[in-house]
Amino acid sequence: MQNWTETYRGTVPPWQCDVTEHFTIAYYFDRLDEAEPSFAESLGLGELLRVAAFPRHFNVRFARELRAGSSFHVESAPLGFEGGLRLGHRFVDSANGETVTWIEEHWELPAAQVWGARQQAIAARLGAWEGPAAEQRPEPKGHAGFIPTARGRVKPYDLDPNGRFSLAGMVHRFTDACIQAAAAVGMDAEFMEKERRGFSTFELALRLSSSLAVDEPFLIETGIAHLGNSSLRLVHRLSQAQSGKEIARLGQYGVNLDLDARRPAKFPDDIRGRAAALVLPLE
Repeated sequence: MQNWTETYRGTVPPWQCDVTEHFTIAYYFDRLDEAEPSFAESLGLGELLRVAAFPRHFNVRFARELRAGSSFHVESAPLGFEGGLRLGHRFVDSANGETVTWIEEHWELPAAQVWGARQQAIAARLGAWEGPAAEQRPEPKGHAGFIPTARGRVKPYDLDPNGRFSLAGMVHRFTDACIQAAAAVGMDAEFMEKERRGFSTFELALRLSSSLAVDEPFLIETGIAHLGNSSLRLVHRLSQAQSGKEIARLGQYGVNLDLDARRPAKFPDDIRGRAAALVLPLE
């Protein structure tokens, strides 16, 4: 793909896989935490990313699993200037060249920060986006009906080099929230082990509006925005626990995965009934 630049290359260690027996979603963001600064520096935007005083959005689509032992690399490209700056990242299976994950990123920047000579230089490097278009999903009406699913304080190992809650650090906590939400509807550890099931994510929509520093307390609350026969869309809200200020929001769409067949499986009736009680009214 023309104008796409390699920004990371590595592998999937076994200890970075989860109960669904594939690469944990937070570790995609761990690798993005490495790839993105190098790419921003190549565009002349390194200092802008270090300060990161603007909202950022990530639309992620997982096309195929990466499993223990997989080799992969990341390629990145600027995509355009709609509403600030659009960037694309793709995770590529190094063994066969297949794109397994697409990430479309949006920086909400004032126009003055990308205009002029810098914009012209970036415009000369624009790449074509061949990944799926981001789906516009309805949001919950307010916070009523959310349940607490993760709580704690930001640890030093959660921080990026600039002292902020890292992408990977936040998504690891959202993963905790996902498992807590699943347990709340009956998809607990006993169910997953006995039935050989897991929740497999195929789409993420992450919105960062602020950040947290080390030792700040946080709370994640979760609700269900969609309940299908085998699919579930969760909405997680991460806030500063004392003030209630929203820091980040994650829409997480996935399926009840049969771990042996590697295919979606219908939710049992009792789990569907408990999940239905947590479905939120949407805008």
